[in-house]
Amino acid sequence: MPGWRITGMAGLAAAWLMSVTFSAQANMCPDWPAERLALETQALAEHIEVWDRAYHDDGESLIADELYDQALARLENWQACLDAPAPHRPLTRVTSSSGTRTHPAAQTGLTKADEDGIRRFTSRREDLWIQPKVDGVAVTLRYQGGELVEAVSRGDGERGQDWTARVQQLPGVPVSLPEPLSAVLQGELYWRLDNHVQSRHPDSGARGAVAGAMAQRDPSQETLNRIGLFVWDWPDGPTQMTERLAQLTALGFDTADYTHSINGQEAAAEWRERWFNGPLPFATDGVVLKQAERPGVRSWSSSPPEWAVAWKYPSQQALAQVRGVEFRVGRTGRVTPLLWLYPVTLEGRRISRVSLGSLERWQAWDVRPGDQVAVTLAGLTIPQVDSVVWQTRERAALSTPPPERYHLLSCFRLTPELTSELAPECSAQLLARLTYLSEQLGMRGIGEGTWQALMEAGVVTELLGWLELTPEQLQQAHGIGETSADALAAQFNAARQAPYATWLTALGMPPGGDARLGDWYTLSGYSRTDWQAAPGVGAVRGEALVAFFNHPDVQRMARQLQQAGVDGF
Repeated sequence: MPGWRITGMAGLAAAWLMSVTFSAQANMCPDWPAERLALETQALAEHIEVWDRAYHDDGESLIADELYDQALARLENWQACLDAPAPHRPLTRVTSSSGTRTHPAAQTGLTKADEDGIRRFTSRREDLWIQPKVDGVAVTLRYQGGELVEAVSRGDGERGQDWTARVQQLPGVPVSLPEPLSAVLQGELYWRLDNHVQSRHPDSGARGAVAGAMAQRDPSQETLNRIGLFVWDWPDGPTQMTERLAQLTALGFDTADYTHSINGQEAAAEWRERWFNGPLPFATDGVVLKQAERPGVRSWSSSPPEWAVAWKYPSQQALAQVRGVEFRVGRTGRVTPLLWLYPVTLEGRRISRVSLGSLERWQAWDVRPGDQVAVTLAGLTIPQVDSVVWQTRERAALSTPPPERYHLLSCFRLTPELTSELAPECSAQLLARLTYLSEQLGMRGIGEGTWQALMEAGVVTELLGWLELTPEQLQQAHGIGETSADALAAQFNAARQAPYATWLTALGMPPGGDARLGDWYTLSGYSRTDWQAAPGVGAVRGEALVAFFNHPDVQRMARQLQQAGVDGF
């Protein structure tokens, strides 16, 4: 065994990890200098302003609602980190920047709770009710003598845009009530959907469709027909919930169909699950729990009240901050960019790393540490990046491994001649080769971690560098004691008995090779023409097979296996 020792292997799994220092918690302050934080905060604020302008003025949604909400929360957090003065009013996506009408009753925000928060909320209150949290745009309607006289968008909860003329055009909103009643109603304008199942179609764009229709100068009648109304509260209505619901039903509203009494957290969870997985005529993003008893409407404010809370559905996509970028060279030499993220949670899974799939995609997106990306779960299991939401103003320098240096026949071994720049890349490819080899040869309990420990100790520096190792040599690796060294040696010895065809696969023979065509000596003498005569082998595969069997490192390994008595060599 060569005495040369691999240096810098402690970071082998993240050898090409280029990172900047951020806080590991999304709700804490980035560990940037104040000047950098101010620069990035301003950049994010400008992005949000662009999204708002497109949303309000053009009816175009440039970012998914869920990601917008997360971006807005991140901006508010960064502003707090800067100790910047709070904006005059909260930013909002459902109206333009300046309100023109005061709400007759403030539209309250809602505290968002998790399962534990819902358990606490329900355990301390009685006469609780639940509604779906309809995903549309909020509106306040004021009726006088049974006639609709005012409609105000949510705005900041205290003031909003005057939507009266547009709302009066909506067939889904009654301009006259069945009785000459004066009342203030709060609700959601939603995009009508046919048997919409939220869990199957989370990105319906319903909220953006409504906002766009409300912003258009002259929407079509078909568009206006698609907008429905769900009344979720009657601030100046009857005190008792049952009476409020009965009167709303008599007025022609379907509030009672989607408002149900609950007696605790379990009942709330059942309705939440039912509405998440069952058909509804609108999109939803969670449920709202409220107690029937609430203070008089004169004391309402836009701040979240104590008598109502939102329990949102699990995030379908998350806004994740890139901690670092690793360029991993795989077994076949393919360079795969991996993004290391500050952890986010999707569908109950903690995600801290995601593959970009190809170097070409990374080059097209130019993802750097500090960038914000949209992460989803493909098939509810595999994390993937859907898009780059925004990039940092200050770009971190990254070095990428030259892809032309890595291929099917590179890095079968590490030598002292390797430069310090090449060593991490070749180490990663060799590690992948060793892991694949042990899988193919059926080495039980020997995976990437074992090989990494042996490589870090300088005990294994080539693909077959383990064939002649003694238990004493194996114990040089961290975490390998006498017992485990004996077990490893036994596994290595047993691998010699693997079939010839299995060995060819373990060494990385290209597709199309067939052990039934002859032993190693015979196959190493095949020409491209000989290979093309085999079933399923064309010119490209034939060339790859000739190159494999004639490569000096591969021929050297064949001699090692012959000396070790492996069948076929």
